[in-house]
Amino acid sequence: MRLTARISASPLWPMLWKEFVQMRRDRFTLGMLIGIPAIQLLLFGFAIRMEVRHLPTVVLDESRTAESRALVQAMLNTRNFDLLGPVADREELRRVIERGDARAALVIPPDFEVDLKRRRTASAQFIIDAADPLASQTAISGAALAAAMRNAALAGRTATPRLEVRVRPWYNPALESATYIVPGVIGILLTLTMTAVTSLAVVRERERGTLEQLIVTPITKAGLMLGKILPFVVVGYVQMTVILLLGRFVFDVPLQGSLVLLYLGTFPFIVASLALGLFISTAVKSQVQAVQLSFLVILPSVLLSGFMFPREAMPVAAQWIGGAIPITYYLRILRGILLRGAGLEALWRDGLSLVAFAVVLVTFSAMRFRKSLD
Repeated sequence: MRLTARISASPLWPMLWKEFVQMRRDRFTLGMLIGIPAIQLLLFGFAIRMEVRHLPTVVLDESRTAESRALVQAMLNTRNFDLLGPVADREELRRVIERGDARAALVIPPDFEVDLKRRRTASAQFIIDAADPLASQTAISGAALAAAMRNAALAGRTATPRLEVRVRPWYNPALESATYIVPGVIGILLTLTMTAVTSLAVVRERERGTLEQLIVTPITKAGLMLGKILPFVVVGYVQMTVILLLGRFVFDVPLQGSLVLLYLGTFPFIVASLALGLFISTAVKSQVQAVQLSFLVILPSVLLSGFMFPREAMPVAAQWIGGAIPITYYLRILRGILLRGAGLEALWRDGLSLVAFAVVLVTFSAMRFRKSLD
């Protein structure tokens, strides 16, 4: 029995030693296996916050009195809101929220102080962008707290509360999570497919030796690169269409804006994601390395772009990192068109950012692709 165990165990240690030696030689893969999880843990541990504070807010103060300013100050004292500034009218208020610059707005009517002086209940309206249910709950609780603080301050003059803040949620009145999540799934799946699959496809060709065979054909390097990424453009649009249909008919996700504008805005995002996948493929030598490096891109896309967690709750450094990810701008376009009915005048900056990402990533990928082939 002991002899059998020795015979069966003896080849194990040389095999283990061989694998450890091979792992030590492939320092790039070993570094990614150890370093990437550590970096992601530190980054996401500090960046992800469930409590949402500092929501960008505008004020339409039609009263312009001491009492209206006191209500605004009470709202700021909750620390749930950051004041962007005043707006001139309701049309400007709508545009600011539609663009995504503000997440909430306080509207104080002209007779606000008059009602208080006449011991009538004074009302103010608090408008919130309810597309994100998590941030909406914070805004609603902050509005209630501000009203309670002002009523406590006014309690010395009368025993009855004389101020109420009426909350009006826009874009997602029922605060349905699916309304917010389903549009984001489009961006996440496109990122996963375009980036990871493209990088794996090119590396797989290199490992099998078929990439070198393609090089000696009359196909130019630019044609070879385009031939690798263009089929995935069609795949990306098919994925997007399927999710839109399922979201509309299964989860009742609205389509408030232009479908044509949505498809046009998707193109630079797909191109940027494909170019990023191609760039990853030129930086690695194996599919294992491609998977590890792709996760370094995909996980921040999920956690720092605003897909799951509001970016307002993140530290400034994490917001800057999220701003360097194409999907952050694409999610604004998706939710702006689907939920808010935003048009080109509200989304052109995000679209221009995606075009810039696409141009830069395609340029760098083309340069790296040529060098790796040479």
